[in-house]
Amino acid sequence: MGYTGGSTVNPTYYRLGDHTESVQIDFGPARVTYEELVEMFFGFHDPTRSAHKRQYMSAIFVHNPDQERVVGMVASRVQGGLARPIQTQVLPLEKFYLAEDYHQKYALQGDRLLAKEFRAMYPGIWDLVDSTAAMRVNAYLYGYGSAERLASEIDGFGLSEAGKARLRAASPAGKCPVV
Repeated sequence: MGYTGGSTVNPTYYRLGDHTESVQIDFGPARVTYEELVEMFFGFHDPTRSAHKRQYMSAIFVHNPDQERVVGMVASRVQGGLARPIQTQVLPLEKFYLAEDYHQKYALQGDRLLAKEFRAMYPGIWDLVDSTAAMRVNAYLYGYGSAERLASEIDGFGLSEAGKARLRAASPAGKCPVV
């Protein structure tokens, strides 16, 4: 979680300036392609919605012309099935600023038991931010993933039996796939 697309140096949630709240995704192209990520992005929200503030606009910040080409190709395909025009902006990524620690892994940090277990594994917030297990648990808490997928990987998260039970009970899994 962070901020990008604006001119304010070192933005914060309360001094955002003209930045947009964003996520930066590190991915392995052998596992998931950039095109697949862009398709997921368009599938996870309404790209025809116009944002009331730049802070919440739909945007993809690209690193290079090839990524821009892929976004355009996917957007054209998606637009064909929509009644209204896509509002998602495609902009060059200049600098990404990490958001404050309290914005990171927000659902996970908001769950008392799971947060306590992850703090024991990752005492530093930025180690938690970099944790793939924390990312996946946070996604499950938001409803991304299937119950089958959760069952297949829950033992790899390092949770106690109580933590596993809490995640199973708290996770509205099944809304959409987690890669």
